[in-house]
Amino acid sequence: QVQLVESGGGLVQAGGSLRLSCAASGRTFSSYAMGWFRQAPGKEREFVAGIDWSGGSTYYADSVKGRFTISRDNAKNTVYLQMNSLKPEDTAVYYCAARTYYSASYYVTNYDYWGQGTQVTVSS
Repeated sequence: QVQLVESGGGLVQAGGSLRLSCAASGRTFSSYAMGWFRQAPGKEREFVAGIDWSGGSTYYADSVKGRFTISRDNAKNTVYLQMNSLKPEDTAVYYCAARTYYSASYYVTNYDYWGQGTQVTVSS
C-alpha cells in the first residue's frame, strides 16, 4: 500500500513557475513508476508527465513538453513536477499517481494509487 500526498499548488500569474511535490509512504517507493495528471473543471483527467522507477526515462504530454520537468528522489520518497512558463490553460487540480510497474504510463487506468490532488490556478 502506498499513500501519496501532494503539495506546492497555488495561484500564480501567467509566465510564472511552481514546483509540485508528492511525498510517498512506504519502503518500496523506488519500485513504482510515478505520474502526474491533472483535471480541469468539466474535463477528464489527463496525463501530464511520467517517470520510470529509476528516473532514467521520462514522458510528457505535448502540451507541457519543454515547460514542465518531472523528477524523483528515491532517497526521499518524493516525486516533483517543476512547472515553468505557466499558462491559464494549465489551471487544474494536479494529482500524482503510483504504478506498480517499472515503466510509467500515459493512461489513468494503469495507475494503482492516487493522491488527493493540489490546486494550481494560473491567472492571465
